[in-house]
Amino acid sequence: MAPSLTATYLLLYNSACCIGWAWILALSVPTVFSTIISSPLEIGNVLASVYNIDGVAKTLIMVQSAALLEIVHACVGFVRSPIIVTAMQVGSRIVALYAITHSPESQVQFGAGLMILSWSMVEVPRYLFYVFALITGDATKKTPFIVFWLRYSLFGVLYPTGITGELTVFLAAAKDPVFLNAYGEQFASLMYYYIMFFPVIYIPGSPVMILNMIANRKNAFKKRFARPPPPPRGLVFPQTPKGDRPSTPIGKLIISAAIRAVNPDMAQKVLKERNWRFGYVKHWINMVDEQCKSPEAALAVAEAGLKEAYEVFEFVDSNGKSSTFKEAMAAKSSDKFYTGHVKGQASSAKKQLEIPYKGKILSGDALKQQVDKWVEYGTIEPSAGEAIKGCVDNPGWMDLSNRHFVLLGAGSAMGPFLVLMALGANVIAIDLDRPQIWKRLLNIAKNSPGSMTFPMKVEQTSCTNDEELHAASGCNLFTQTPQIRDWLIDLYPGEQFVVGSYAYLNGALHVQVSLAMDAICRDLSEKRKASLAYLCTPTDLHLVTKEAHEASLEHYKVYSKKLFCIIISMFSRGKCLRKNARRPTSTEGGEFYTVNGISVAQGPNYALAKRMQHWRAIIARSKGSIVSSNIAPATSTVSVTQNRTFAWAYEGMPYFKPYEISAPETSNAVMSAILFSDLNDPKSAGNPQTKLDNPNEIFKYGSFNGGCWRCAYEVDSIGEASVLIYFFRQAKPYIGIAAALAAAISAKAFGFL
Repeated sequence: MAPSLTATYLLLYNSACCIGWAWILALSVPTVFSTIISSPLEIGNVLASVYNIDGVAKTLIMVQSAALLEIVHACVGFVRSPIIVTAMQVGSRIVALYAITHSPESQVQFGAGLMILSWSMVEVPRYLFYVFALITGDATKKTPFIVFWLRYSLFGVLYPTGITGELTVFLAAAKDPVFLNAYGEQFASLMYYYIMFFPVIYIPGSPVMILNMIANRKNAFKKRFARPPPPPRGLVFPQTPKGDRPSTPIGKLIISAAIRAVNPDMAQKVLKERNWRFGYVKHWINMVDEQCKSPEAALAVAEAGLKEAYEVFEFVDSNGKSSTFKEAMAAKSSDKFYTGHVKGQASSAKKQLEIPYKGKILSGDALKQQVDKWVEYGTIEPSAGEAIKGCVDNPGWMDLSNRHFVLLGAGSAMGPFLVLMALGANVIAIDLDRPQIWKRLLNIAKNSPGSMTFPMKVEQTSCTNDEELHAASGCNLFTQTPQIRDWLIDLYPGEQFVVGSYAYLNGALHVQVSLAMDAICRDLSEKRKASLAYLCTPTDLHLVTKEAHEASLEHYKVYSKKLFCIIISMFSRGKCLRKNARRPTSTEGGEFYTVNGISVAQGPNYALAKRMQHWRAIIARSKGSIVSSNIAPATSTVSVTQNRTFAWAYEGMPYFKPYEISAPETSNAVMSAILFSDLNDPKSAGNPQTKLDNPNEIFKYGSFNGGCWRCAYEVDSIGEASVLIYFFRQAKPYIGIAAALAAAISAKAFGFL
């Protein structure tokens, strides 16, 4: 297939830059190398001469100035680089380039050559790496190893030497009368403090940049040398004639099938989408808008989407025999689990809702006061506040001794396992057959007032010690889906189950595990009349209340006038800080308000996995099941904050009111409380007896979204600005000092002092 115009342009751009930096090396290295061989003690003098080698300065100016295009590439979406980070990295280079080209003294000191050579030796393999990535289509595994290794290894030496060279250029320019008086003697002091500002910000910035590259190197090598996947088994994407199992065609098929149920022309647009990875969001918006037209349309989309998923996904059994997932789930498994059970030894559970929050344990009136503060600020929706306060006012809802909760992904960081065990619930735990997982779960269960039931490979009585018990416990949602479903169907006849889907995996695996959980939820809700529980993500497309929509508009009026927001929006050409409030969708049933919280970076697989849960939620509710499906807040889990970019963004997001990032223990407790309300309050939106104008309105109520519904800007458009805010706050002491000095210098220059 012929490369696109964008790919062709990037190939030419990266090739030209690679050649430019290589030419600088070709001009300068022979002189430096010969000096090292003949007169090692003269290395400082020869480095001082590099800038003035014929052709070096001219080439340096052209090739480094061309890097400004990389900011443009990020802004227009040619590459996935963060705009702010790219601008900061390129900008610091441009400042150093300006200093060396306008300061004769900085040109003839050893740091100039050190900087130029370090830049060149970093950039040649970097651009060459990009060239091979564009040619092969796989930056991780198909680029030549030597280029890959150089790209992710040379920085360990060349970043420190390059930074050292840049600092010497700044310092030399600060002493150079030619540089200081470039715009007249009256601005000499201003030029001095301008150029000295950069060594100050390099102090906190340089370690961050190096640590970021260390993390990138670790991830890149991990991906390159990842073990080849095992032979397919269990629930898998279908195989193409090429032998691979891509997720993109299947995602497009499922979404197009869902939309085709109500709008065939729009479904064709999905199939024709060429840039699915970054172009999927508009199809989600169209799909939800179509669902808003009538309750029948909402259910038709959901049923058609899930039907297609069951028919296109494959299930490979232990003998290697393949069938559709629909066929596999229609058959009864011949394999059986044994049942394990432990009863906790703790005293009776306290029948009281307690929520950990900022180092305190809130309950009773103190908790209700905090809930009111959240509602007033806009962090949570009023219906979520009423649900939490309902649990405070009805302590009987906290009596879980007769409740049975099936947790698919019991060990999940966002799941309610800890809360349920502390309240004495009967938990049926489904999680991977990994001893370390079951060691943790069983220890918690034994020290709680609750009980835990779990699948086992052997009779529990045959385990002679805890190690054997841990090793024999658990199952695999991918490979044993029919077996798990059969075990649960026959477990505890007559008991009412609440089935929660909490398992999470990255990428395409998330789609697979969501479909596996869906098959179990479907059969338990239809055959055992089980209630269903989901945690919705705030980074999705949701129906919201008119009040949330109007609050978002009010915040937009305020923030759109802030200088910081104006600058970010202008320089990103509207890519950052996009208006959150969308025009309402007008239908025969009235107006529906939506918020597009989808994060493009999370990808279409994540969006599809969560959308399938939405579909099952509204279908099960339409058939009479109680469904608790509420939006959880952005939460600082370990899996999220180990990504430094997300961690930085989370630190900066509260600038945009009414955002608040929740701690995992707070999220677990509040979402569990809303779940208990849904199960007990007949007025809950999750109760099928409660009238809704559209099935998708189930996600409109009970939302503890962390403020993203009422924020001025879409959640996917504030990431870069939030990171920048974080760094501004970190550098605030330095910026304050620099600003004070600049003010004093300006006052003196203009005669006020």
